[in-house]
Amino acid sequence: MNHDRVHAREPSHRVDRWSVGVIESIGERDGHAVLTVRPVGSGGEGEGGGATGGDDSPIELVVTVAVRDLVVERLPIDDDESAVGQRVWYRKRGG
Repeated sequence: MNHDRVHAREPSHRVDRWSVGVIESIGERDGHAVLTVRPVGSGGEGEGGGATGGDDSPIELVVTVAVRDLVVERLPIDDDESAVGQRVWYRKRGG
């Protein structure tokens, strides 16, 4: 299976190829982690653009459970806090 890409911190490489979004939910499906992310528009907070093309509909990112755990661990939150509402940088597979 092809997986999407997601970072908890702003990437330092090929920055123009990444989009910024806010986590709306985190779940699991078929043994993979699914992060639902709402893109942050170029007029909002952060750097928009990237692969979203201005569409702010939620996007499902499919990653391994290990990648999900790593991303959540690197977010600026306490252990007992939810990752929902946190900013991430992402690339849909093929985008």
